[in-house]
Amino acid sequence: MGRSVANELLDKSKEAMISAVQIYNNPLIRFKSEMFIITAIISWTYLMHAYYRKKGVEYRYYRQRGQRKKFDKTKNGAYKHWELERCINEEQSPLDKGTANNLRFLIGIRHEIEHQKTDSIDEYIGAKLQACALNYSRELVKMFGEEHNIRDNLSLAIQFSPITPEQESLLRSASEDIIPSNIRNFISTFESELDDEELRSLSYSYKIVYIPMQVNRANQADKAIEFISPENINSKDVERVLIKAVEKQKFLPSEIVKMMNDEGYSWFTMYKHTQLWHEKDAKNKKYNFGVQVAKQWYWYENWVYVVREHCQRSDP
Repeated sequence: MGRSVANELLDKSKEAMISAVQIYNNPLIRFKSEMFIITAIISWTYLMHAYYRKKGVEYRYYRQRGQRKKFDKTKNGAYKHWELERCINEEQSPLDKGTANNLRFLIGIRHEIEHQKTDSIDEYIGAKLQACALNYSRELVKMFGEEHNIRDNLSLAIQFSPITPEQESLLRSASEDIIPSNIRNFISTFESELDDEELRSLSYSYKIVYIPMQVNRANQADKAIEFISPENINSKDVERVLIKAVEKQKFLPSEIVKMMNDEGYSWFTMYKHTQLWHEKDAKNKKYNFGVQVAKQWYWYENWVYVVREHCQRSDP
């Protein structure tokens, strides 16, 4: 009986993930990131339930009454099963840290977008969605075997036009303006709590670099994507670019004050900034708002958001 339930859960999980990828790759669908996240979380939840069912781990909520278990139920009589976050926090979870961080990130984004209108966040979090799909493909096979592989269904989306550096800069600055502050704040706070190794993990965020290829032979031009060997010097160059891209941005106090002045808060001075960080004990390591480098203190982006919100509330 347990095996058949696990298989049923597994089938639902695979269907949900395939649907999530198809939704994301459909150029006619708006809010594709939001829809991918919701559907992918359902898929992962079924996958983890199937895994725990297979391993004999009880994934229903219950209270122990002596020797008996009193299972929690909804008002309509259905069992209450573990949500995804509870599944990945379980000691017996098979997921590595990068995969778990990726799922926690998506769960956090889901909480932020559930009751809020969002727009154009695809480019902002796309690397996390790509990692989510690839992680699923890998973990599915690890948990249940190669016969359940759905790799052929998790294809890359096609882009019809190249992006120049100027266009990329415009897209990035535009997305910064469009992304709701609650999502930007969540991402900044979430990633400030990850160390550099966790940030670089491909299981957390999967980045692809597209390089226009100069070819000498006709058959080489048929390759849309080229994978570079780790021993190749070019791959080391690419790694340096990726590491630089995920480094936490750092700001001097004077830069933050100038930023606020440029945004119209001319009354915000270095003195006001010093008052604010003292008031909030912002250099306390537990908040992870900044870092000491040599004798200079630098602030992270999540502190900039705190300063901006303070200016917005206190603007005379």
